Parts: sequence; C-alpha cells; structure tokens
Amino acid sequence: MAHKVFIDGEAGTTGLQIRERLEGRADIALVQVDPARRKDAGARAEALAEAEVAILCLPDDAARETVDLARAHGTRIIDASTAHRVAEGWVFGFAEMAQGQRAAIAGAQYVSNPGCWSTCAIALIRPLVAAGVIDAGQPLSISGVSGYTGGGKSMIAEYESGEASGSFLYAAAQGHKHLPEILKHGLLTALPSFVPSVGAYAQGMAVALHLPALGPDGFARAEAALRAAYEGERFVSVVAASENEPRVMPQRLNGTNRLDLSVHGNPETGSAVLLAVLDNLGKGASGAAVQNLNIMLGVDEGAGL
Repeated sequence: MAHKVFIDGEAGTTGLQIRERLEGRADIALVQVDPARRKDAGARAEALAEAEVAILCLPDDAARETVDLARAHGTRIIDASTAHRVAEGWVFGFAEMAQGQRAAIAGAQYVSNPGCWSTCAIALIRPLVAAGVIDAGQPLSISGVSGYTGGGKSMIAEYESGEASGSFLYAAAQGHKHLPEILKHGLLTALPSFVPSVGAYAQGMAVALHLPALGPDGFARAEAALRAAYEGERFVSVVAASENEPRVMPQRLNGTNRLDLSVHGNPETGSAVLLAVLDNLGKGASGAAVQNLNIMLGVDEGAGL
C-alpha cells in the first residue's frame, strides 16, 4: 500500500520540486487540496487527517498553524520553514550531520528541514569543532553565493520580471534567519559572522568558511575530520580542491542531491578556506525533504533522488 503524503504549500518553488520528485513513485500517493481551498483550514485539516506525512513548504507562521492542525490527527511532519529548526521536540533533518541522526529522523514525529546556507555551513563547521580542529568559541566568518531561487517567490519574480538584474550582498547586519541553526547544530558557542549574496542566476550555491589562522598543520587535520565525518555517505563527499579550482562553480551540482566539500588555501601561511557546493533547491531544500521522507518511511533513502 502506498504511503499518503500531503505537501502543504505545493504551489511554491520548494513544494513544486518536492512534488516532481514524488510523482510517479508507486510507493507514494499524494494527498491534494483543491487549489481554490488551499488556504482553507478545514480543507487542510482534512488532508492532514488523511496523510501519513505532511511536508510543509510555508511561511513560518503558516507552518506553525499547520502543525497545530495536524496534532489532532497524529500526522508526521517535515517542516521546510525556519519555524522549528532550533525548537525543542523537533529533529533536525540533516541525516549526515552526526552519528545517530538518521535513526533520530526515522523515528521522529516532527522533522525540521535544514536551510540551504546552514546545510553547507554546518557540514563544514561541525566536524571541525567535534575533532578539535577549531574551537567552538572562536570567531568564524562565512560567506557565499546562491541563485535567486533561494529567495523564494518574491525574489524569483524580481529576476524573472527584469526588476532585478544583478548580484548583491545582504544580511550584513548579522540577522540572517539561518544563524540560530548554524550556531546550535554547528556546536558553536559564538555566533559566526555571515554575509551571503545572491547571484544573477537561478540555482546553485557555494559557501566559504574562512579560517585565516588554521595553521600549516591544520589543512590535513581539517580534511581528515571531514573525511571521517562523511565516510561512506551517499550524498555528501569530500572532494579534491582541484574540483573547485580555479573557479568555484555554484551550479556544478544542480539537479542533484549532492553536497561536495573541499579544503583550499595556502599551507605555507596557514590561511585556509573550506568550501561547500550544492543545489540550493536540491540538497538545500526539496531533495533534503524527500531524503528525510524516505528515511521516515523506511524506504530507500535515494528514492526519487
């Protein structure tokens, strides 16, 4: 019998891509609401009652509302919003993040899908902190670039209408919504400095962790920590620096659920930059949600990916 799945917010970019990954799967039956009633709480409650798992692709307040509606029905939840990424009672849906994380997702009632920026940052930072390569309280600096699809419907409309045409930096005031999850799940005790940017292209992401004082011996230790953390993983790989040089191409993994990590810099001076590349709509959003769904349903983790 097919597992019944409801995508609440399937008209958005993330929801549409999740649906594309699930349509045609014999093991999944999508529960749908009449588009004219998609904001009707009663219609959504009916869908939640029917579904085994609901994937929320909604603004934070709407996601909280749906969780409240779902409680009466025992529906399991994957929330792609930022509403529950550091909330008590929620499992962070980054299966490769730590030993035991996959099992926690498999048994969870509530799973919070990570953000695209935080997936990259946590993937780089957490193994280094855990291995003692960097200190949890040391000041860190993160930067990067994402395609404009990472900004949601309004930003996509800006670029597709021609209202926006160039690239830009943002969140320099250090209030980015992903910072709390990077702090918590990166095992940090001090907030990093984070300045992201949007590129004038649709999708793909590259994130840099700047470690100017890693030290000559730190390069090998950093790469060893990353390789040990992700050994045998299907979707996360530590690749040679040459794969991201001389130009880092953020679109390199578009259309995949992969995340590639690499260590760069000058060993003579000890100044390092660690890079993460993924598709912000793949492993950074829809792909991660489908991966989490597969784990929760106990099916092949790569189904639909």
